[in-house]
Order: sequence, then structure tokens, then C-alpha cells
Amino acid sequence: MRHILCMKWGTKYGPEYVNRLYAMVRRHLKGEFNFVCLTDRSEGIRAEVQCLPIPELTLPNGEPERGWKKLTTFEADLHGLKGTALFLDLDVVIVDDITPFFEVPGEFLIIHDWKRPWRITGNSSVYRFELGAHADVLQQFRENQAQAKADFRNEQAFLTAVLHKQGKVRYWDASWCASYKYHCIPFWPSSYWREPFIPHGARILIFHGVMNPPDALEGRTNGNWRHAKPAPWIAQHWRE
Repeated sequence: MRHILCMKWGTKYGPEYVNRLYAMVRRHLKGEFNFVCLTDRSEGIRAEVQCLPIPELTLPNGEPERGWKKLTTFEADLHGLKGTALFLDLDVVIVDDITPFFEVPGEFLIIHDWKRPWRITGNSSVYRFELGAHADVLQQFRENQAQAKADFRNEQAFLTAVLHKQGKVRYWDASWCASYKYHCIPFWPSSYWREPFIPHGARILIFHGVMNPPDALEGRTNGNWRHAKPAPWIAQHWRE
């Protein structure tokens, strides 16, 4: 069984993010799949999405969340789900066929972070694994949370380090997951007159930092040091 997993907690992202993500997957994934949203708020989410509770992960009050909740996807028993799971962040934009993400061999696949490619760190906007296969990752974090947070800035750095040590990490084809910030916005100064574009070979556009798809659509940089013109073509992909 193939599962698409996403996670929504709090109010930062509305149900439209889940609904549009489902629609993009439906357009770009061949064959059948089960779409699961781990969430504390299911209001407004379309009926095709299976909404399940986010497994409990206690974080001390006042500490930055930094995505640590995503580690709960590695529960030994995630609501009884079985099979292969592809996790997608809510704010990605799918622009081409994602069927190959289920076809590449490997125990654990993740984006190789673009900013410091000499490091092993992955970007967990898109990762694939067998459900229940890496419960030791979550157990290790639960048993020594303070040390994990002292050693690693966020969940993706911790996750990659643990599985890399076990020799289980593989990275997606470098062209498949493109950073909107680094790969779609033209270099300065041409970014002032050239529209952002979809890089050759890209299947999923990743939004990290202060810009999300609605910002890209309107050309809002929100203080990002890269100036960007509006990208009206976002609307062709980021829709229900």
C-alpha cells in the first residue's frame, strides 16, 4: 500500500493547504494511494483525506518546535498503517509526475539539503520510508530529547544523522525537489525583471524560509533577501 503523509497542527496552515496538496497528488501520482493527514484540526479538510491524530510528543514549554513533531511519523505502529509512506510538507507545490518517488530503491530517501551540500543533512520536506521500520529514531529522541536538541538544530538534522549512521540514507535525484528560493528565483539583478521559473527536471517545488506558495504567487518576499517578481503560474499547480 502506498501512503501520502502530511502533518498539520495549530493554525499556521489552513485546511486549503491539505486540500490542494491532495489535489496535486491526485493529478501527479499514477495508481491508487491512501492520503493521510496527521492533525489536531480536521475542520474543512476534504473527505478523501484520512485525518488521524498526531501521536503524542511532549516538548517542554517555551522551546521552539522546529518540526520535531514530524518524528512521530516513525512510530512503531502509526494508527495501524502498513506499507510505504511518502511524507510531504503542506507548503510544497507539485509540478510533475511523483510516481518515481515510490520507485527508487532504498530504505530511507530524503532531499539532500541545498544550502550546505557538503553535509549529510537532509531536508525533510519530502522523505520516504516503510511505516514502522525506523521506530528507533523516535525512541532515541524520546529517551534523550535534551541531548538531541543540544546536538541538532531541528528534526531533519537529527533524523538524517541517526539514519546516516546506520547506513540507511539515500538522497533523491538532485533535480526532483527544487528550492523555490534557490532554484526558481532568477539571480540578482535579473530577478527584478525576470519571472521565477520551474527548473528543468523539477517534480516538487520546496518552500522554506519566509515564503509560501501564496507569497510566490503575488511576489511577496516577506523580508527574504532574494527579490522575486510574482509567479502567476503557481496558480496552475497549487489548486484543488
